Amino acid sequence: MRKVSFCDGEIYHIYNRGVEKRDIFADQADLKRFIESVNLFNDIELAGSFYEQSLLTKQNKIRKPEKLVEIICFALNPNHFHFLLKQTKEKGIEKFMHRLGVGYSLYFNKKHKRSGHLFQGVFKSKHVDSNEYLLDLSAYVNLNDKIHHLNNEISQLSLTSWSQFAELKARKSPIKVCGEIIMEQFKNSKEYEKFAEDKLPDFWENKNFRKELEILEAEEK
Repeated sequence: MRKVSFCDGEIYHIYNRGVEKRDIFADQADLKRFIESVNLFNDIELAGSFYEQSLLTKQNKIRKPEKLVEIICFALNPNHFHFLLKQTKEKGIEKFMHRLGVGYSLYFNKKHKRSGHLFQGVFKSKHVDSNEYLLDLSAYVNLNDKIHHLNNEISQLSLTSWSQFAELKARKSPIKVCGEIIMEQFKNSKEYEKFAEDKLPDFWENKNFRKELEILEAEEK
């Protein structure tokens, strides 16, 4: 039984890794497909295959999706991923993550000529129960490559890590690195960038947060 019950309007840290700690992204095309799937599967009235949905999107014939979840931020690493999600529809997180997991696994297995499960069981989840925790987790997710000591070259869409934060820095663009619930608490993206980077050494000084991160790190390795 799942320990966390998902409630509409609440925010959750969602994460999972590859089965047997295997990589879930083998090349840049895999990363691109996963990111496209994140957008396409976040629709309460999903219709048709991934290919059909993609074709409609390119032709500008797809309706505006009624989203299952609000994606606050996310990061991709070679063998695991992190999301901060706000549920906007009943069972939205479960439906979204199920579609994403099944759809991407089918694509990955067919492309790489393998069979069986790609992810390690059911995705993990943690309720975000305070604004302070939300801000800390957003920094944790956006700086995940640094936490894992990865050599991130996101400007080339490398396999080390992908996050909205890394994309912002690589492109030097004023895009939002997080959802409005985060960004409305800062003057601009530069202020948030400083907040996140200043948090990096603080994670291990906070005993409660350090304990939780140690649990997450143990589950990811």
